[in-house]
Amino acid sequence: MKIVFMGTPDFAVPCLNEIVSKGHDVLAVVTQPDRPKGRGKKLTPPPVKEKALEYNIPVLQPENVKEESVILEIEKLAPDCIVVVAFGQILPKKILDIPPYGCINVHASLLPKYRGAAPINWAIINGEKISGVTTMYMDEGLDTGDMILKKEIPIGDKTAGEFHDQLALAGAEILGETLKLIEEEQAPRIKQVDYESSYAPIMDKNTGKIDWKNSAESIYNLIRGVNPWPTAFTFYKGEKFKIWKAKVSKECCNEEPGKIIKVDKDGLFVCTANGVLIIEEIQFPNSKRMTVDAYLRGHKIENNIILGE
Repeated sequence: MKIVFMGTPDFAVPCLNEIVSKGHDVLAVVTQPDRPKGRGKKLTPPPVKEKALEYNIPVLQPENVKEESVILEIEKLAPDCIVVVAFGQILPKKILDIPPYGCINVHASLLPKYRGAAPINWAIINGEKISGVTTMYMDEGLDTGDMILKKEIPIGDKTAGEFHDQLALAGAEILGETLKLIEEEQAPRIKQVDYESSYAPIMDKNTGKIDWKNSAESIYNLIRGVNPWPTAFTFYKGEKFKIWKAKVSKECCNEEPGKIIKVDKDGLFVCTANGVLIIEEIQFPNSKRMTVDAYLRGHKIENNIILGE
């Protein structure tokens, strides 16, 4: 099958690998422009572009995919199918209508749950036990198209970063199966039930701010769901610090939420509205990420301090 692939971040790379390994003709890769990155603000290509260049696939990097010149360029390529994986721009109807086999999307949730930009993060933040990946035919809505295949995967105690990597591989796997079904004209079209849908909005740095009036379990889920970005944080004596790893204690606590009730090599034991959270890995400004045990060898954290602003 002749395919145009549209994707940008690391999540999309296994899908591009899958398409190439199955012998499809990738006519072009469409990805986001190079962006400044790091302290030196050096222009850095997106991961999908780097992989495409390894395969000697032509790369298009439009600032706006809705521009008429971009649409005409894709029309000239005459793809049988367009595959879209975490591209980062909304496709106009003119592009959706180009390929005879349609535009196929790989989405990192079990649709119709967690439509939107950050499905992996919000599934974990909300305490889901299972999520997964879905392939679907794209329409003009936000992740509202007819579904083709789903794959369920238990979340367990994974962070968003860990689950991201697992779902990226799973997405590639069901994309390969999906394209085979499409070629054989056996692909199902399963309507989404809109009233069962939920939304996973884009995150910002404040998403990781901890409210100690929540339960230990919900704070634990937040810490995992915003790892590695934007990272959970709170304040100790007015100084902001990141929390990378924690666990829920079986201890009970009737103290004020956010109060440090114990400090030892196992971590900071903090009272919440329901239960105790043990903070295990932290990062203060201008310092490395480290265990609480390691941090305490050169610094002091006091008992009975209330965390938060």
